Amino acid sequence: MNRVLADTYPDAGCELDFEDPFQLLVATVLSAQTTDRRVNAVTPVLFAAYPDATALAAADRAAVEEIVKTTGFFRQKTNSLLRMSAAIVENFDGEVPGRLDDLVSLPGVGRKTANVVLGNAFDVPGITVDTHFARLARRFEWVDDAVVGDAVRTEHAVGALFPKRDWTMLSHHLIWHGRRCCHARKPACGACPLARWCPSYGTGPTDPDVAAALVTTQGRA
Repeated sequence: MNRVLADTYPDAGCELDFEDPFQLLVATVLSAQTTDRRVNAVTPVLFAAYPDATALAAADRAAVEEIVKTTGFFRQKTNSLLRMSAAIVENFDGEVPGRLDDLVSLPGVGRKTANVVLGNAFDVPGITVDTHFARLARRFEWVDDAVVGDAVRTEHAVGALFPKRDWTMLSHHLIWHGRRCCHARKPACGACPLARWCPSYGTGPTDPDVAAALVTTQGRA
């Protein structure tokens, strides 16, 4: 199934724009409860004003809130960014650490965010269990009922099925497929390249024409 998804989405990758680990970390924090497109519209302004952890840690809260306001939950996100940046400066000499344990020690950074940064900025394999990944892992029955709803257990259960070297791209494949075809409310089952293997086939329309109309060429990112 992963090989088919790799063929289906040869350009799969992180849909957040970034140039270094700090930018990806900030963008991932901002991406909660909003779209990657919205984050990508905001971060150029944010990084022009605050290019690194030292600058962001010393930023005026109101100024940061104004920049990130359109991403939603902007006060909470601003608080996370300021505290996270201060911790990077204080504990890691201003550089984003490249270890999972260090990343999750930062305020506002959980395993999902840490794995995004590790996999895409440091080339350290990681599984990113976002809502799309969790939904597809459940539909594919890669996890059992006892694991559903638990992101950490889902990460470990799926990780046990695949070589570690595949984890980062596996995450991209499932997330891209979830955004483009295997939607939450109405998956495009009749147009899905995984239909023959999927135990949840039939959850959405199976008519090829009806299903094809549901497929998006760009993710609902």
